[in-house]
Amino acid sequence: MDEELERVLDGIGPRLRTLRRDRGLTLEALAATTGLSVSTLSRLESGKRRPTLDLLIPLARAHRVALDQLVAAPASGDPRVHLRPLRRSAGSVLVPLTQYPGRVQVFKQVLAPREPKLVKHDGYEWLYVLAGELRLVLGGAEFTLRPGEVAEFDTGEPHWFGPAGPEPVEILHLFGPRGDQAVVRTAPDAAS
Repeated sequence: MDEELERVLDGIGPRLRTLRRDRGLTLEALAATTGLSVSTLSRLESGKRRPTLDLLIPLARAHRVALDQLVAAPASGDPRVHLRPLRRSAGSVLVPLTQYPGRVQVFKQVLAPREPKLVKHDGYEWLYVLAGELRLVLGGAEFTLRPGEVAEFDTGEPHWFGPAGPEPVEILHLFGPRGDQAVVRTAPDAAS
């Protein structure tokens, strides 16, 4: 087997383990999500089983990453991030500014007006306003941030952010390794 191909294949297992651990998942939880056995996942991560597409595709789906991010194909020598804007709901755009999942994910976002819906999840977020005004709802408090202002908070606190008025807002959005896990909608407190 080609030496470079061997290196790429050998790197997949440790990358899978790091990705799973960074997201706070157990092998059992990942097995339940992917339909792969705990034994298969363990063998993949330890390098005792060769990765195949039928194993990597469910893992890429579960981690919500592109397949090439799991494989980490050899670098082209070009360190630039090739921006691929993702269109979101009516007028919102998300531009990933980092290439691979892991420690910190960075996005440039244009957020169109929308209804506030509080969410909470594991992680830590940092928001920097580039243009427009950002409305941040954090727990029971509300804040308006203007260009050049920054907010940071633990995402375990129910939160929402979006335009403060009828115009879109442009922000840089960073979050930690668990900030991209599934979002749980918070319900109004039954005691209220």
